[in-house]
Amino acid sequence: MQVVSTIAEFRAARRGFPDLGLVPTMGFLHAGHLSLVERARIECGAVAVSIFVNPTQFGPNEDLARYPRSLSRDLDLLREAGTALVFTPTPAEIYPSGFTSRVEVGPIGEVLEGAIRPGHFSGVATVVSKLFNIVQPSRAYFGQKDAQQCAVIRRFVRDLDVPVEVVVVPTMRDPDGLAMSSRNSYLTDGQRAQAPVLYRALSAGQDAFQAGETDAARLCLAVRGVLATEPDLTVDYVSVADATTLEELQRADRPAVMSVAVRLGRTRLIDNVLLDPLIS
Repeated sequence: MQVVSTIAEFRAARRGFPDLGLVPTMGFLHAGHLSLVERARIECGAVAVSIFVNPTQFGPNEDLARYPRSLSRDLDLLREAGTALVFTPTPAEIYPSGFTSRVEVGPIGEVLEGAIRPGHFSGVATVVSKLFNIVQPSRAYFGQKDAQQCAVIRRFVRDLDVPVEVVVVPTMRDPDGLAMSSRNSYLTDGQRAQAPVLYRALSAGQDAFQAGETDAARLCLAVRGVLATEPDLTVDYVSVADATTLEELQRADRPAVMSVAVRLGRTRLIDNVLLDPLIS
C-alpha cells in the first residue's frame, strides 16, 4: 500500500493502475467505509482511498475542529483491506493560496441538509470534483446513508459529463439498526442507547408504505410518531422526496427516499430508507 500526500506524488503512483476505484472519505473509518473498499477492490481490481477532512463543507459553527481523526488506525485498516493507494492531502494541498473556484449544484443542494447547512453541498461537490480529477477513477463508491450527497454527486457528474461511474452501496448498520457513522463516536452511552430510534422510525414508515400507504404526509407522521418516543431528540426534518431530484412528494408513487435528521445532545444524526413502488 502506497500512502502519498501530494497531488504530484499521487499522479506518479496512479500510473501503475489502469483501472482504479475511488473511495473518498474523511477518515475515522468504520465497517461501512471498508465495505466500500471491498466493493471497489472486487469491481476495479485496485482501490484508492482519500482521507481528507474537507473544511469547505463545514459551516462556521459546525464540528470541523472536533471531527474524529485517527490516521494510523485508518491506515492499518486500509492495509488489511487490500487498498492500493491512500491519498492524505493537507487543506493547503487541495486549496492552495488563491483558490477561488467552486462547484454549485443548484436546487438539489439547497433542500434538506442544504437548507440547514448552507453551502455544504457546494463544498462537497467541489472537493469530490477535485478528487475525481486527481485520481481519475473509473468508478467512485459512496454509502447510501448520505443519500443527498449521493444525489448531488450523481447530478454534477451527469451535468458536467464527468467520466466516472458513481456506485452507491447500501448503508451498513450496527446490530441494533443504527447507521454506521464516524460521528457516532460523539454519542454518550445514554445517547447511543437512544439513537437506534432513527431506524425504527424509518422502518415504521417503510412498513406503512409496503402495506399500501403512499400519502407522504401520513408516512412522515408514522416516522414522527416513533421518533417522539425519545423525548431527548430534536427533529430537524422528516422527508419523503423524489429519489433523483429530492423534490418533496405528496405521494410516494415513484422511487423515493424517506429521510430523517435529528439532534441528540450536540450530535446530529441522519438516516434514510428507499421507497420503490415497483418492489414494495
